[in-house]
Amino acid sequence: MSDKLDADLIIVGAGMVGLTAALALRDSGLKILVLERRPASPQDPLQQVQQAAAEGFDPRVSALTCASEQILRSVDAWPVMESLRLSPYTEMDVWDGEGTGRTHFSAADLHEPYLGHIVENRVILAGLRAALAEQPQIRLLEAVEVQALSEPRESTLGAWRELTLADGRALCARLVVAADGALSRVRQLAALPTWEWDYGHHAIVTTVRTECGNAATAWQRFTDDGPLAFLPLRDGSDSHLSSIVWSTSPEHVRELMGFDDTAFCTALERAFEGRLGRVEWADRRYSFPLRQRHAKRYVQAAFAAIGDAAHTIHPLAGQGVNLGLLDAAVLAEVIEAAAARGDDIGALRVLRRYQRRRQGENLQMAAGMEGFKRLFDSQQPLLVLGRNYGMRCFDRLGAVKNHLALIAMGLSGDLPARAQRHCGD
Repeated sequence: MSDKLDADLIIVGAGMVGLTAALALRDSGLKILVLERRPASPQDPLQQVQQAAAEGFDPRVSALTCASEQILRSVDAWPVMESLRLSPYTEMDVWDGEGTGRTHFSAADLHEPYLGHIVENRVILAGLRAALAEQPQIRLLEAVEVQALSEPRESTLGAWRELTLADGRALCARLVVAADGALSRVRQLAALPTWEWDYGHHAIVTTVRTECGNAATAWQRFTDDGPLAFLPLRDGSDSHLSSIVWSTSPEHVRELMGFDDTAFCTALERAFEGRLGRVEWADRRYSFPLRQRHAKRYVQAAFAAIGDAAHTIHPLAGQGVNLGLLDAAVLAEVIEAAAARGDDIGALRVLRRYQRRRQGENLQMAAGMEGFKRLFDSQQPLLVLGRNYGMRCFDRLGAVKNHLALIAMGLSGDLPARAQRHCGD
C-alpha cells in the first residue's frame, strides 16, 4: 500500500465544507488531495467574484454564525471575504403571520456587535480558494469525477481505500472524505444508509430591493404555507437590498415562478405584510425542492462524510452551512490529534470520535427544524393560539432567550477549538 498511496487524505468536493476541512489540516503534516467535479475557471477566483459582485448579489447566501466566522478566520479565509462583501446583522425578528406571536433577538441584549453575517456563497468560496493558493502541500484536482470506491483494505500501515476516476486513474489514500453535497456520489458508493423524507416544500431564492432599508435585521414570517425570510444585504451604503428565501408548497412555487416581476413583487410584499414597504424590484428567481437527508452513520473504515453529504435540513433557521463547517472543524481536530499520536487516521475507532461529537448535534438540529415546520404548518385554532402564546412568553424570558441565542450563534456549547472565540477576538 505504501507504494501506491497518492495521499494520506482525499477530500471529494471543493465546496465550502470540503475546502475548510482541507485548510484546517494544513499544519497536520498529512498529504492532502482535494477532488472537484467542476472544471477549473480560466479566471482568477478572486477577480471573478469581484467582477460578479459589481453586477449584483449571488442568490445563494449563507447566514454565518460567530462560530463559523471563527472557523473561517482560523483558516485565513475571512480577511479576503471582508475585502469583498459581508453583511452583518444585529437584529432578528420572527413572527407568526396567522396570529400575534413574535420573538425578537438583539445583539445589544447579548453585548455583541452583531448576531452573524449574511454572506454570498461565492464570497466564502473566494476566501477559501485564496487561502488554498497559499498552501502548496494541498493539491486540488478539478474536472475529475469519481466512478468507484473500493472497500476498505488493510495493510501493516492501516486501512486505506482506492478511488477510481472517470478517466481511469486510480487514487489511494488512508482516508476518503465525502464533501460532495446532498446527492453525494461518494456517500452512495460507500453505501451509507440514510433517513430521507420530503418536506413538502420548495424554496424560491432571489435578491430584492425594498422601499425601506432592512435595518440590519433578519426577518422571518411564518405564513400559512411555509416560512418567508428576508436576509439583510448591504452594498456600500445601500441597505435596501435583501436576499429572500421563500419556502412554500410546490404548487405555490410553480405559480410564483410563472409570475412576471411586477406580480411576483406584489405577491412577496403581501406575504411579508409590507414590513419594509413596497418590494420595488426582484432579481432572477431560482427554485429548488427541500428534502431532509441524514446518514445513519457518518463513518466507515477509512471513510467519513461531512456537511450536506452527511445531512441536510430545512433552511428556515439558516443552519445548514454552519453545521457543515462544524463537521469540518471537528473532523480536522480528530484527524490532527490522531496523526500527532501516530494513530491510523482511517481507523474506525478514530473516526467514530468525530461521529459521536457531530451526529447527535446534527440530529438534534434536524429534529428541531422538523418540529418548527410541523408546528407552524398546522392551522388548528387551538394550536395556533398555543404557539402564539408560547412565542410571546418566550420573548419575555430574556435570560432563557439570550442563552439559546448564544448557542445558536456558536458562542456557547461544545465547540471545536477552531470555532471558539478567544480572549481579545
